[in-house]
Amino acid sequence: MKVLMIACHPRADSYSAALRQAAGEALTAAGHEVRLRDLHASGFVPVMSAEEHRITNTPGANEAAVAQEAADLRWAEALVLVYPTWWYGMPAMLKGWFDRVWLPGIAFRIGPGAIEPLLTNIRRIAVVTTYGSPLWLLWYIGWPDRKVMGRGLRRLCASDCRLDWLYLTRMDHRQRPELEDFLRRVHGFFAGWRD
Repeated sequence: MKVLMIACHPRADSYSAALRQAAGEALTAAGHEVRLRDLHASGFVPVMSAEEHRITNTPGANEAAVAQEAADLRWAEALVLVYPTWWYGMPAMLKGWFDRVWLPGIAFRIGPGAIEPLLTNIRRIAVVTTYGSPLWLLWYIGWPDRKVMGRGLRRLCASDCRLDWLYLTRMDHRQRPELEDFLRRVHGFFAGWRD
């Protein structure tokens, strides 16, 4: 499977980076073709300029600033997102990637009644994330990041697109053995990933 992995953490020595590495190594060893895009390491600019915004709804013209990212999305059959959850959502850098790249003509077309998906090549999405919150609090507030992915972004992919959610709660209270266990879980999950 062609897997586009988007990683988003400002530090190369972070636990999130270790999760990205575990997932990437397992996917590669399992025979998947992986393209890694580390948003911070590549210097991705998450802020949409005024000029970009003027042409955001003009398919074709709106791709000029994000041509490689658009090509990666069209190439991918699966999307793996590795990031820490901050304030119950994705980091601003990752949100900016969605804002600037998942545009009309790339991710969707504006139809007469609702947006119509264009990323039907993507059949699977996996999220690997950590939370400072306990699980009960995520349920209490409605797990907003999972809803955005599952109900919003997944809708722009294949109609039977599967969403996998690998998460570790209470991140700030975890001891090394628990962190190692989750790393093994992530590695094992992607080692067995199939179409």
